[in-house]
Order: sequence, then structure tokens, then C-alpha cells
Amino acid sequence: MYLVLMVVDNEAHVDPLLARWEKAGVSGVTILESTGWARRSRKRPLALRYLYGQSESHEAVGNYTLLAIVPDEAMARRCLEEAEALIGDLNLPNTGVFAAWPLALAKGIPSSPTAED
Repeated sequence: MYLVLMVVDNEAHVDPLLARWEKAGVSGVTILESTGWARRSRKRPLALRYLYGQSESHEAVGNYTLLAIVPDEAMARRCLEEAEALIGDLNLPNTGVFAAWPLALAKGIPSSPTAED
């Protein structure tokens, strides 16, 4: 088993990427709203509540972190291929981050998606 971690910079890529991964055979993905240290440092929100039309929240746009446990390295590589086919070269700025590593232990992993996911 492998753990796949994918940070998606553009929210518009999340659903199409999930569809690609599902078609490739990924049985489940955990989705976390996230932000990175560099992004948080560069885009600290200013408290501008006194300006007309401004909401109280001025949070910087974040990203999404996808976590999936897949059966083997071949499926992890397939996830990377599908991500880059959709998003482009992840070595380019503002695209995303991909990592995968083998798991020594995993339990409770569904073999296929269910209606309860």
C-alpha cells in the first residue's frame, strides 16, 4: 500500500482530478482545505472591516490537500500522471505538490467506493 498526498493549488482542478483518479481505480480520497506556510506569510489578511462592502473575513485563498491510500507504486504513479495530465508539470509554480510513499501498516481501507463516502 502507498499513501498519495496531493496539494492542489487551483480549486477548479479538484473535482476533475477526483474524477480522473476514480476512473483510474482509486477507491477513496480524503479532502482537506489547507494553506501553506509561504502563502500564509505572503498574503496575511488585513483587517479592513470598516471599508464599505468588505466582509469580516479576508482570508487568503487556500488550496486543497488530497490523501489517498492506493494498493501499489504503479497506482501512485498513475495518480501523478493523471494530475499532470490535468494540471500540467507540477514543477511549475502555483500548480501543486505530489508525494507518495509506501505504508508499513494500513487497516480499514475500502476496496471500492461506497455511497457512504
